[in-house]
Amino acid sequence: MPSINLRKISLRKRGIAIASSVAAVGLAATVAVAVPGNSASSSVAEPNAKAAVASASAQAQQEAAAAQQAAANKAAAAKAAAAKAAAAKAAEQKAAAAKAAAARAAADKAAAAKAAEQKAAADRAAAQKAAADKAAADKAAADRAAADAAAAANRSQQRATLSGSPQDIAAQIVPADQLASFDQIISHESGWDVTATNPSSGAYGLAQALPGSKMASAGADWQTNPATQIRWALDYMNSTYGSPNAAWAFWQQNSWY
Repeated sequence: MPSINLRKISLRKRGIAIASSVAAVGLAATVAVAVPGNSASSSVAEPNAKAAVASASAQAQQEAAAAQQAAANKAAAAKAAAAKAAAAKAAEQKAAAAKAAAARAAADKAAAAKAAEQKAAADRAAAQKAAADKAAADKAAADRAAADAAAAANRSQQRATLSGSPQDIAAQIVPADQLASFDQIISHESGWDVTATNPSSGAYGLAQALPGSKMASAGADWQTNPATQIRWALDYMNSTYGSPNAAWAFWQQNSWY
């Protein structure tokens, strides 16, 4: 259904009324002036007609001014309503933006708190692992120290109980099934001389260790103690060839070991 513009209809009605009033006044004036042979009536009707026209014109102007004022008031009201609606929309948008910003800030704060918590947990785990590793390392070091002390004590005890010639001491240290091969190697290398020194290479001791200071791993008295030198020679043959028997087989083929 088409919309009806009430303002246009109202103005149109006012215009028709004003036009009708003016036409009526004009008609009266024309009639009054057109009557022949009556000069008195003409002189009276003419001023009345003019007054009526002036009154109608003034009324028409007033109604036109009123119509313009009404239109201006309506436009001002529409403009004020539009401004109010725009202000309300701007306020709503500002509130929505503030709400979104608050939500983002809360999310950022929560994420930062979670990250801090995770870092603290990771730091605690790292500290616990470091403490556990240190404890394990300390225990391993203590175990090694205890083992070294026990080995040293055992060597000291063995040295105290070992006696006789270097050959006799070797018989107490070297396994019986390896003793013959061990004896052959030492006999060829040094002739069982604890202080034997090779003048050209500097090899020293029963097993002709090169340099002789290698035997310090078996004891600080490596230069003079046959038991220390025999232990070192046995360890060398076992680690290098697997046994004195294997070392003697190699020596027979190469004249050195």
